[in-house]
Amino acid sequence: MKAFSIGMIVMAVFCLINLLGQAYFKEFNYLRNIDYGIKESLNGIWWTFKAALYEELIFRGALLYLLIKRLGINWACIISAIAFGIYHWFSYQMFGRSLVPMAYVFLLTGASGWMFAYAFAKTKSILVPLGLHFGWIVISIVVLSSGPLGDSLYVTDGKDVDLNGWEQLLFFLWQTLIVPGVITWYIFKNYKRREV
Repeated sequence: MKAFSIGMIVMAVFCLINLLGQAYFKEFNYLRNIDYGIKESLNGIWWTFKAALYEELIFRGALLYLLIKRLGINWACIISAIAFGIYHWFSYQMFGRSLVPMAYVFLLTGASGWMFAYAFAKTKSILVPLGLHFGWIVISIVVLSSGPLGDSLYVTDGKDVDLNGWEQLLFFLWQTLIVPGVITWYIFKNYKRREV
């Protein structure tokens, strides 16, 4: 549970940096949604926890364990990441859109899928990737209204500009390389000798 809690807090901070950083460059603010109270917050937290748990059980459950036994950690994690990226084409309803948004979603979610799979493989616990996964989505969905539940605890003030090329690249790299890279490096350094 300690690793779950630490992972959740670290990913919550990474998500806050991501979304508040984008808000800064897009020149909008977050305002407290007065219609979103404790009941709605608890329902949102429960929904995001179930979503993270469901995805972790599917992608980092028994199938990943068997893939690790047959193919080794690296190939198993790559396959899990690819499957996680493709799955999000369905959950984000990406079919019918152009190739660029589909590639964008695949790379973002695939990088996260690698990080979660590697965390499972090295720690031998589903709690670690669950904490990482839940920490990110509870902030993005329940706190800052960036997800399928609509307006949540904080909403934008309505002002919004597109990110320019370098800003968009910065946040893309944050989510696909920096955050997964830092988490993977930390797990590699701290769980070197553990194998599933």
